[in-house]
Amino acid sequence: MAGESCVPRSLFGGAISTAFPARFQDVSNIREVPDHQEVFVDPDRDESLIFELLDLKSEVDDAGSAIWFLRDIANEQDAGDNMVVEHSGTLELPGLRLGEAPAVARTSVGQLAVSKGRQGREAQNIVRVTLPGKHTSQECSNRCSYHRI
Repeated sequence: MAGESCVPRSLFGGAISTAFPARFQDVSNIREVPDHQEVFVDPDRDESLIFELLDLKSEVDDAGSAIWFLRDIANEQDAGDNMVVEHSGTLELPGLRLGEAPAVARTSVGQLAVSKGRQGREAQNIVRVTLPGKHTSQECSNRCSYHRI
């Protein structure tokens, strides 16, 4: 996708916006998509973009939340044995604030080998997953700084 011309897209009824190549088609025009997901595909390249809202997990520490969700997705896809974490870090979100404190997000990027549907391991595809974790107002107010979502 690097170097491709991107177009703006609204997600979740306009609550979030992003940009990605126009070649990706909205799957909700073809089939039903759960309310917590936005799914786009390019059938010519067998590529998908899936945006998913994750539930807050109060039992998971903020600092490890993005990695926790990455591992959860890997386990759910029966890919826990072959997950490779490429990156994990913190990003300031200058456009978001909690009082005087800027918001921050925790992120992780990893690769998983997964099969579609009922296909076996011999049909695995390498999938790149980019995740933000959760944020809490308490951490922001305690540190008076930002924290990754």
